[in-house]
Amino acid sequence: MPRFSFTATFLAGLGLFLAPLPTADAFGPKPNMVQQTAQSRLLGEFARFATLSDGTVGIAVRDLNNGETLQLNGDTLFPMASTYKVAVAGKILSLADAGTLRFDEKLARLGTPLTVTMLLDLMLTRSDNEATDALVARAGGPQAVNGWLQSIGIRGQRVDSNTAQLLARAKLGGGSAGDEAESTLSSRLRDARDMPNIAFAADPRDTSTPRAMNDLLSAIQHGKALKGASTAMLLGIMSRCKTGKARLVGMLPPGTPVAHKTGTLNGLGNDTGIITLPDGRMIAISVFVMKDHRGHAARDRIMAEVARAAYDYFLFAPDLRTA
Repeated sequence: MPRFSFTATFLAGLGLFLAPLPTADAFGPKPNMVQQTAQSRLLGEFARFATLSDGTVGIAVRDLNNGETLQLNGDTLFPMASTYKVAVAGKILSLADAGTLRFDEKLARLGTPLTVTMLLDLMLTRSDNEATDALVARAGGPQAVNGWLQSIGIRGQRVDSNTAQLLARAKLGGGSAGDEAESTLSSRLRDARDMPNIAFAADPRDTSTPRAMNDLLSAIQHGKALKGASTAMLLGIMSRCKTGKARLVGMLPPGTPVAHKTGTLNGLGNDTGIITLPDGRMIAISVFVMKDHRGHAARDRIMAEVARAAYDYFLFAPDLRTA
């Protein structure tokens, strides 16, 4: 197998980002000219990936060390789908931190008692809806989860429903509220064709901006949301996520640590998480796609492409800043 020098590897990464593109929506440290060019190149790539969908794509990436943030539609509201389960887990773990919940406490899932620990694992690694709703109820309901988000300073994200309620709204048709037959037909067509529910996508309930989702990930990682043991537990479970193998993790180098949570509905695909670079630095990344008619493979590819482009950018960005 051929070996490449560090210089060659660095130059290859540097060349990837040198072509100037339109203005960048970037936050964090003030970049030098080389860095501005690199940021513009990355944002141009984000815009190009977004054309793989005929819907709306939202992207936010953030260096959790220095706060540098780049985004596309980062302040647009998107239905969270199952990515809201990160907030549910956060609320549950905050109760454990406060001493009002035990991990060996048993809750009923489809009539079978399971421990809180088992339910958390099912919810985050397999996106189990029944486990989620058992935990939402134990948390005090959707408003208690939303209240926890507000208490840690998260703005631009809201939880209004449990999973059963959210799915019921997602299946409603766009016609008159009383036209049950039309609603059922519309739902069946969307299920069969993976078509979006435009009315649901426009509903502000159970939504988040990509930036707000990264705010939540940042608060968790930096210990501002939970105690140390609970933070480690949450991110440890998310690192074992079984869903979305073709999404954020799809194009990353094998073995790259990723703690993430996916969300899926008709015409909608999300993935949010924390990627750890080879040098130990971490980046928060949230990619949301809604109102899409091109199918899950296209949505998954957008997420994978964004994650790899962000990985490569941040891997080389520290050297670029000193250029």
